[in-house]
Amino acid sequence: MKILHTADWHLGKRLDRFSRLEEQILVMEEITKIADEENIDLVLVAGDLFDNFNPGVDAVELFYKTLKRLSLNGRRPVIAISGNHDSPSLINAPDPLARECGIILIGHPKAEIAPFGTEHFNITKSKAGFIELVIENIDFPIRILHTPYANEIRLKEYFGENKEEEINKVLSQTWKDLADEFCDESGINLLTAHLYMNKRGAEVLEEPEGEKPIKIGNADLIFSDTIPEQIQYTALGHLHGYQNIGTKEKPVIYSSSPLCYSFSEAGQTKYVSIIDIEPGKKVAYEKKALKNGRTLVRKTFTSVENAVEWLTENPNTFIELTLESETFLTADERRLIYQSHDGIVHLIPRVKNREISEQQDPEVNLNQNIEVLFKDYFKSKNGGQEANEELMNLFNEILNA
Repeated sequence: MKILHTADWHLGKRLDRFSRLEEQILVMEEITKIADEENIDLVLVAGDLFDNFNPGVDAVELFYKTLKRLSLNGRRPVIAISGNHDSPSLINAPDPLARECGIILIGHPKAEIAPFGTEHFNITKSKAGFIELVIENIDFPIRILHTPYANEIRLKEYFGENKEEEINKVLSQTWKDLADEFCDESGINLLTAHLYMNKRGAEVLEEPEGEKPIKIGNADLIFSDTIPEQIQYTALGHLHGYQNIGTKEKPVIYSSSPLCYSFSEAGQTKYVSIIDIEPGKKVAYEKKALKNGRTLVRKTFTSVENAVEWLTENPNTFIELTLESETFLTADERRLIYQSHDGIVHLIPRVKNREISEQQDPEVNLNQNIEVLFKDYFKSKNGGQEANEELMNLFNEILNA
């Protein structure tokens, strides 16, 4: 059978003052098209479905429409779990109606999904943190261990965590018990979770800029060696760059977010993961690139002319633009830059420091004219750079308002 793994949709997310909704609509359509073209049998969405606990109406509508299209009106099961940006109660709320469309929404850790069936598949076994599916035209069962994001309060409620026990031990034992009870080579065995996970002893994986850092109980990080040996593929969410922290034989995959959501992701290609899997055999998987969405770029220029030329030639981008120069940008230069491109998120003027004579704690004469005081203050804070005429005119305009 074939499975599509995606995560970290962050529907409703903005980039500073810019809405990303139009891009998200396009990339959701792209993911749906990939699922259809690849003849996907099951879809896993590994958390951070929305960008915050109270998403806007447009984001919620896009979420439901996308899941319904992915489910082919109930013919293809879709399993979506909550992440650290999601409200578990909001994710769980439409569950009775979602089931009618073949959509299984899991908001809380160790949730127990009541067995149910549609015309095309059935949940045949269920336990807290586990479901088994039987899908028409597939000759073996699909076992899925599921762990949505769990903060410390929810861990204590659902896992019985105490201060002395590390979450790695809690999850390891919970997953092992489920795998030992339900997972053997007569079916396929999967784990989906929204966690900050890495190999033990490996280099620390950077969380995306602006991402809420995950801290679970007394642990910052879950180690991949907590995954039971029966699990053939682990579908993770949280980190926005595609990576396998497992092995080729037993992949543990962050599928990536569908769009670049911060400038720490500038230049990244985004993917969904396509898994070809059968009982008792090695998994075949590939990353499939997503093409929609504006690219994020960090650029530095030393002249306004070069910056404007590049901006004009690269319209379909969001830019963090740094301009290095000897003097501050004038109002006309700023206007020219912003008129040349509609995706400038940050404009960072950087005045090159000039060599100034060392002076230890200079004495300030407060009896001086306030304009002179301002000039001295500006010069001291900007590496000896003098305030230009335009800035002084603005200062006097404020002073005399």
